[in-house]
This record gives sequence, structure tokens and C-alpha cells, in this order.
Amino acid sequence: MDARLLDVLVCPLCKGPLVHDKAAQELICKADRLAFPIRDGIPIMWEDQARSILIDHP
Repeated sequence: MDARLLDVLVCPLCKGPLVHDKAAQELICKADRLAFPIRDGIPIMWEDQARSILIDHP
């Protein structure tokens, strides 16, 4: 995924930053605990396509 695109993409729900998980091909919103899939290099930013994730907080 292009780093310039990551600089401008935000979570569609909270408008917070996203983290690129290269291995899982997902964009992660830690605030909303959602993972948005990347399919064929295209981020799918629809809430109904995201999956809930657990994030450990130290």
C-alpha cells in the first residue's frame, strides 16, 4: 500500500489514524477496534466490511 495514501486515510467512524497490518492486509483503527480489509490493493472502508478486533492495552 502506498505510504502517501496511508497519510491521508482515516477511520470512517472516528476520523482517527489507521495502522497498516501488512501481514493481514488490513487497516487497523485502534480507537474503534476495527480492521478494514485491503483487497487487491484497495482499502475497503465500509463499516459493514470491517471486523472487530481485540487490542491488548498494557
